[in-house]
Amino acid sequence: MKTIKQSVERLASLQAGCLAGVAMALFALGFGCAHLPGRPVLAVFETDLGNITVEVDAAHAPITGANFLKYVDGKFYDGGIVNRAVRPDNTIRHDVEIQVIQFQSNPAREGAMFPPIPMERTSVTGLRNVNGALSMARNGPDTAQASFSIVIGDRPEMDYAGKRNPDGQGFAVFGRVVDGWDVVKKIHQSHTGTNGEYKTETLDPPIKIRRAYRK
Repeated sequence: MKTIKQSVERLASLQAGCLAGVAMALFALGFGCAHLPGRPVLAVFETDLGNITVEVDAAHAPITGANFLKYVDGKFYDGGIVNRAVRPDNTIRHDVEIQVIQFQSNPAREGAMFPPIPMERTSVTGLRNVNGALSMARNGPDTAQASFSIVIGDRPEMDYAGKRNPDGQGFAVFGRVVDGWDVVKKIHQSHTGTNGEYKTETLDPPIKIRRAYRK
């Protein structure tokens, strides 16, 4: 029968192994020591309608948070756009409705983008697609790169096992808006057209991202 001391030592060993596994995964993806889980990091997005400050939760979503910061530090969002605003009046899907605005990196940098990252499901991170959450856009699982959304209102159907995506894997959350909510709302209510990549959800014209940087 194990002693209490042996049980504690075993637990410590398991915890160390988990942390080592996360570290190895981050190094394998090229994130380095500076991006290991730690204190929240702030980043500012300067748009034509004003500034939005976000907080990256690298403690709960280390891979997704580190990937996002690589794009911020690499200036990939400078010259990018917010090109989608989903609202009840323009949504193309009425079966499982959501409300978001979606950000894209500078298309001129597409050839230099980093490889897609493993998906950090909300069932693992404990984060949720609630009002103000930063949520990775994707096609299939493990396909996310730079595009992300800001969630408007609580959207549980975007979480793991939700019905917004047919595969039920949800969308990875990695942070939240901490300032500039008025700007988020302005973008969300901006004019959308009838054509474009997201059809009636496409912002027309798109909102330009002047630059993005750590605060």
